[in-house]
Amino acid sequence: MITNIHLRNFKCFDQLDLKCAPLNLLTGLNGMGKSSIIQALLVLRQSFETRELHEGNLLLAGARVDLGTGTEVLFDGASSTIIEIGLCTSNTSLQMWIGKFEYLQSSDQLTMSEMDEEFDAIFNEANEVPPFGGDLVYVEAERVGPRKTYPTSEVLARRGDFGNSGEFAWNYFGSHQDDLLASDDPRRVDSASRRFNDIVDLWLQSVCPGSHIQLDAVPAADAVIAGFSFDSPGDVATRPFRATNVGFGLSYALPVIVALLMPKDTLCLIENPEAHLHPQGQTKLAELAVRAALAGVQVFVETHSDHFIDGVRIAVREGLITPDEVAIHYFAREGNKAVVKSSKVDEDGRLSEWPTGFFDQQGENLARLLGPKI
Repeated sequence: MITNIHLRNFKCFDQLDLKCAPLNLLTGLNGMGKSSIIQALLVLRQSFETRELHEGNLLLAGARVDLGTGTEVLFDGASSTIIEIGLCTSNTSLQMWIGKFEYLQSSDQLTMSEMDEEFDAIFNEANEVPPFGGDLVYVEAERVGPRKTYPTSEVLARRGDFGNSGEFAWNYFGSHQDDLLASDDPRRVDSASRRFNDIVDLWLQSVCPGSHIQLDAVPAADAVIAGFSFDSPGDVATRPFRATNVGFGLSYALPVIVALLMPKDTLCLIENPEAHLHPQGQTKLAELAVRAALAGVQVFVETHSDHFIDGVRIAVREGLITPDEVAIHYFAREGNKAVVKSSKVDEDGRLSEWPTGFFDQQGENLARLLGPKI
């Protein structure tokens, strides 16, 4: 598990040491640096898996993330051309690593300024340590919505790769429907079944009540057709409707649900899980994120949803997760740099501080609605 993320001269951060927990919530107004945390992890991943990192290079533009040029990555106002990205982990073989990359203006590249003598040995140990090796799943904000068909790939299904926009999440779900969760997995809740398919259906119903998913494979086309049926207690379920006929909420929620049901030791990065969902569904997704963290999946969520954050706070208050297992970070700006204020949750679900702009818009709106007319 990642216990700390260190950044210096990286994008909007001149200096950052971010304490991490099993469940991490990244919040704040738009353009404040939340996505940069996730991008830092992704750029390490793609640099490692392409072996560019082994050569001392940071691959800025690749299949997982495209950060543009070295000029765009270097902090505006940096006093040096050295960019640092570092991690502390709970893994005994890789407890601390800091990569120092020099921005070379002549080639517009980022190349490691110091190569440790034990560099190769360190990365041989990192093969199973996220974000370098091991399992990593990323569900980005701009994900695929309702489609007549979704692509399939046996290779990506084995790797747990959801694709750039979540288009292969359906592929992963279809390939792993018969997998069994551990009998004590907290994501099973009260389900009598351990089958992955049944647990996905359980959470889909929780997030979007009465909803059920059905997948029909089309092997000759390397595709799968997704359909949704609906029911309510005591009623017969409807026939399956094509994904394009049931709106965006279900299609946007499915990749998030599947990501939060990945195996133990997965690093799970999710942007805007609340997109296109009713507040009730947003709160339920937060509970699933909590249970994923308890199951050994480290979760980073970028969110603008007070309903999602309230769902996590409720889970703490009800004793489902401890305050120490949750980190809530609020991102803001001071001039040209991003700053982070971290709020601790107590056992009653209350926050230690409530920065200006931190989900206080509802209170401001109520004040204007209930106050005297001007």
